[in-house]
Amino acid sequence: MMDLRILLFFVIVPWIFCETARTNKVVPRHKGVLKVVDDEDFISESRVVMEAKKPKKKVILNTDYDSPVDTDDESPEADDKEEKELPTCLMCVCLTGSVYCEEVSPDMTTVPPLPKETAYLYARFNKITKITNKDFADVATLKRIDLSGNLISEIEDGAFSKLDQLEELTLAENKLVKLPMLPAKLVSLNVNHNLLKTKGVKANIFKKLSKLSYLYLGDNGLEAIPPLPESLRVVHLHNNNITSLTDDTFCKGNNTHYIRYNMQEVRLDGNPITLAQHPNSFICLRALPIGHYK
Repeated sequence: MMDLRILLFFVIVPWIFCETARTNKVVPRHKGVLKVVDDEDFISESRVVMEAKKPKKKVILNTDYDSPVDTDDESPEADDKEEKELPTCLMCVCLTGSVYCEEVSPDMTTVPPLPKETAYLYARFNKITKITNKDFADVATLKRIDLSGNLISEIEDGAFSKLDQLEELTLAENKLVKLPMLPAKLVSLNVNHNLLKTKGVKANIFKKLSKLSYLYLGDNGLEAIPPLPESLRVVHLHNNNITSLTDDTFCKGNNTHYIRYNMQEVRLDGNPITLAQHPNSFICLRALPIGHYK
């Protein structure tokens, strides 16, 4: 009887262990501990592992100042377009009511769009070539414009017509051959160092400016002096081609009692004219013009 029990023990026990081995699998766990799992669990975990190893799709980030992205695939044309479309206040310096666009890089060749509240524009030493009627059409608040040191050769006649508050206009060191219509409230006009000749300046262009006090026309090619308003304090006409004066240039020849009280300074030096030959031309002035007398 004892032998039969021993025989059954050695037959049944190994069979039990073999059945367990077929229905369960042992997988390793961290730190050397074994874990017994069912077939379905094992397949499920294997699938998770395989799926985790699949390559991820390429993620394209939106352009952000704080998150730079690789731009190797972008063409130079795209970069140039973005630069041209930059808002004015990224190319220039914008303060409250003032815009500074001096020596802008890349070269600025046109007047940039301006914030509507702009009162003072400084766009000196650029390569602006032309001023159109649209450049200042929506900026009626402008009081001062300085475009010195550009390449401006043309200004459309109505470019400043809507600027009712403009008091100071500086266009020195450009290539102007003709002056456009000027705003009625203009106090100071500087067009020194241009290519102006008398035919490019309309006869009464300054006479109608009742508030004009400072007029700078030096270093041009003027052959004669245009009619000047009574309001003028300073007029610079040096280094032109002026060869003659009349009794009505500054004074009123038929009125010997007339005096220009406002006029403080007249520059005529650097012109091919001898002022001593025209004494009645400045008899009404409080100070003699600066220029050649002998």
